Amino acid sequence: MGDSGERSPLLGGTPLKGRGAACAAVLAVEGLERAAFFGITANLVLYLTSGTFGWGGTQASRACLLFLGASYLLSPIGGWLADVYLGRYGTVALSFLLYLLAACLLPVTASLDGRLSVCGQLPTDAIRNCSWHRGGTCRGQPPEQYCAPTIYSGLLLLALGVSSVRANLTPFGADQVRDQGGDATRRFFNRFYWSINIGALFSLLVVAFVQQNISFLAGYLIPVACLALALLIFLLATPTFVTKPPTGSQVSAMIKLALQSCGCTWLSARQWEPGDPLPNSGAQPGAPSPEEDLANFQVLARILPVMLPFIPYWMVYFQMQSTYYLQGLHLHIPSIFRHGRDRASTLQGYTFPDAWLLLANVVVLLVLVPLKDHVIDPFLARRRLLPSALKRMALGMFFGLASVLAAGILERERLQHVRRNQTVPQLIGKDRYLAATLPIWWQVPQYLLIGISELFASIPGLEFAYAEAPKSMKGAIMGLFFFIAGVGSLLGSGLLTLLALPTHGWTRCPEDYGSINSCRMDNYFFLLAGIQSITCLIFTWISRRYESWPPRPGAPHLCAGPEEG
Repeated sequence: MGDSGERSPLLGGTPLKGRGAACAAVLAVEGLERAAFFGITANLVLYLTSGTFGWGGTQASRACLLFLGASYLLSPIGGWLADVYLGRYGTVALSFLLYLLAACLLPVTASLDGRLSVCGQLPTDAIRNCSWHRGGTCRGQPPEQYCAPTIYSGLLLLALGVSSVRANLTPFGADQVRDQGGDATRRFFNRFYWSINIGALFSLLVVAFVQQNISFLAGYLIPVACLALALLIFLLATPTFVTKPPTGSQVSAMIKLALQSCGCTWLSARQWEPGDPLPNSGAQPGAPSPEEDLANFQVLARILPVMLPFIPYWMVYFQMQSTYYLQGLHLHIPSIFRHGRDRASTLQGYTFPDAWLLLANVVVLLVLVPLKDHVIDPFLARRRLLPSALKRMALGMFFGLASVLAAGILERERLQHVRRNQTVPQLIGKDRYLAATLPIWWQVPQYLLIGISELFASIPGLEFAYAEAPKSMKGAIMGLFFFIAGVGSLLGSGLLTLLALPTHGWTRCPEDYGSINSCRMDNYFFLLAGIQSITCLIFTWISRRYESWPPRPGAPHLCAGPEEG
């Protein structure tokens, strides 16, 4: 095809049919990968706070936030491997293999024999001082985090596999339809996001229920099976794929130009001038020229201020799978099935999985994405009222602010119920939690709001990163987008850790370790809301300035609003 070294599908037939098979394979692989990812993360907090490990609530939330952050933060490594050595196809295949092997650690630690072989015995101090095996919580000083080195090492390897797949599978799928025009690319992104949420829907409905009500061993074997099937489909679909060779990394060139633009000329013998060679430029066929490197750097410098305000947004967004989940464990969760009419017997029934509240986020996207794409956007476009991508991103950030405010208000009300002893013990899995009598349905608004924020912030943000990036930097810019998401998650984890310090930390509960009933999680939510409020104002100002600049030659007019018709 047009690019040097690019390989067409090996199968014969019409290009349209070949591309359809390639896209279907990519979408199926993405759906299975997301099913595995949500199967791993949805109940990770519950898994670590259960009697199996006995971690505290904030410790488990930190581990979850660190894993989520690393799964985005490490994306540039996968992008670099694809650019320099393996290409996107090879990187995706090897990343899935690492992902699969690392995921096997979770069912291993969920079985007694496997856990003893990789973690050793549970510390005797923890067994003596805590009552997890009787369905209680741990009192007194925090015990040693059982199996922490193994858990964190496994999560880090998992994050590396997840991040590498994420960084390369998205642009790899878009490459399959790139030559069919911008409309085909936009449709691919819509279908790609749809497949993400189909995978999440299956995982939350089935895997989360199995983990919470049957066993974590069976619940973590399902994600392993999903990953094995995804890798098999990807390999079998190889003949239908358009593949591209590695073209070299532009990291050195970008760093050198960034340093020189800051006046750090002492790092090099002299300033770069057009026509001078740059490190790693032109090293491989199809690599950008030095002039293209300079133009790409200018585009990057323009895009970066738009993407940086996403860091606080991701700090809020990832609370959905950590502190929101922890909050739900301490609200009254109804039993799905009752074995008798008396109240005591309800503890023996299957309980409503806390992770099912994530379905509010998923259902919003499954319903609103096609509705917006086929009904709302065309209606607004015909009346010239369709907002630009940057305006939609700003609106999404305000919905994120509303979500964390709702969480803070609910948490303050929950704590008031606890202080008035309006609590009820409830059995979740094999562990008992002291929950406020407030029903868990009060969390639905914050999950709905964060889902709407994703529709307006994340999807246009993904389109913005792909459309605004120059042709030779699409992978790098997409990697930067995911990297920024990881920074947001890690900053949220760091803030949670800082607030858990012994000196009157809001999220430290030494008198009732393993519970958040003595914490001030509401203050943490309100602090995030304050940070996000400032971010919304800053992003609104930045987006207005970006839209006022003249578009670069050849760039799609994404920020000026989608095309009509």
